[in-house]
Amino acid sequence: MFEFFDEDLDDMDLVEGALSLNLAIKSSTSKQWAEDKLELMLIDAEAGIASETEPKAQFAKLLKLFYQEWGFEGDYDEYFSSENAFIDKVLERKKGIPVSLGSILLYLAQNLNLPVSGVSFPTQFLLRIDWPNERPLYLNPFNGEYVTKQVLGAWLIGHDGPLARLKERDLAAADNPTVIGRLLALMKHAFLREESYDLALKCSDLALSFTPDDPYEIRDRGFIYQQLDCNQMASSDFEFFIENCPEDPAADLLKAQVRLLRELPLTLH
Repeated sequence: MFEFFDEDLDDMDLVEGALSLNLAIKSSTSKQWAEDKLELMLIDAEAGIASETEPKAQFAKLLKLFYQEWGFEGDYDEYFSSENAFIDKVLERKKGIPVSLGSILLYLAQNLNLPVSGVSFPTQFLLRIDWPNERPLYLNPFNGEYVTKQVLGAWLIGHDGPLARLKERDLAAADNPTVIGRLLALMKHAFLREESYDLALKCSDLALSFTPDDPYEIRDRGFIYQQLDCNQMASSDFEFFIENCPEDPAADLLKAQVRLLRELPLTLH
């Protein structure tokens, strides 16, 4: 799983794993620059919280430093831009989405020995803060604000429907492979929106390297192949999905696509 990592993903910081993923998809990723930038930020953060002795005050100061003094913020204007999924671009632009901003903030907090972990909540990535003998707190890294369980429950209903109920597993600390897998999916969908099909195909192939028989990922790859005029490969992926998910509403639509693709001339690449 995640063969592009030189070491066990659980043994590295989440942001380091995200950078390795970025580089595996896009060779122009400035991985070394980003790592150096993160190290400098950590040094500045250590100096910035040095006057505080209580962990809660240290974390409050870190949030002020991150969002106010350094100016990191959620990208409201271009939320779905692929740049928001690349750590080097987020560090450069100081704009991102919850999982990229959260990965950077998590790196700083954990290296400052603060009790912060990541949560792969159904609607977005969160940070969980576990102070001793207190109920966990949840932070939205998109804007640096705390969110209550009531708000999270409302987000879940908006995502899954009126019968959705908040469960403890929704708020559990996530392991790095889970978050990296989520980031990979976000990258793929961003590239699809931008019609960067070659990069979207890299994302899909990488996802299938560790879940090779996922019919939904194979269906998505078929769509990408279709956009790249690889009609025979697209048809093969669509047929795999139809065979494995015959009751899915998309199956009938894809049957029509397969018939059309079979009538097209073979394109050589």
